[in-house]
Amino acid sequence: MTVNTENYARELLFGRWYREDTDVKGNKVVEYAIMSNDGSFEFTFISYDKKGSVIEQVTEYGDWGLVADIHFTFTKSECIEEAHYIADLNDPENYHAYRVLTLDHQIFQYQHILTEETYAMHRIVDTVGHC
Repeated sequence: MTVNTENYARELLFGRWYREDTDVKGNKVVEYAIMSNDGSFEFTFISYDKKGSVIEQVTEYGDWGLVADIHFTFTKSECIEEAHYIADLNDPENYHAYRVLTLDHQIFQYQHILTEETYAMHRIVDTVGHC
């Protein structure tokens, strides 16, 4: 069996990313991601109710990588409502792998290997007029 894999440049993921979605209850979920060149990440998930009030805010810290078209993460700790917790590294829920569908300077689209859920993140650019 031949598998078609792209070889994406790891450097394209360095920086800050953003995505917005709706959960199964109809609440808005926003994710802010920072992926550093040393392989560490910070992912912040904020859930809002229909009135725009924050329901929950969780920040995960861990490591990430990219090999060919496979992006993977593993969470080492998290902050929930300002309380810091060390992640259970025996818990398989702290490990994820994704197939990269699109990756360039502006968009990162990927699909979870197990659940087949698809996500699209957009680069956050701090400098006006810079792409």
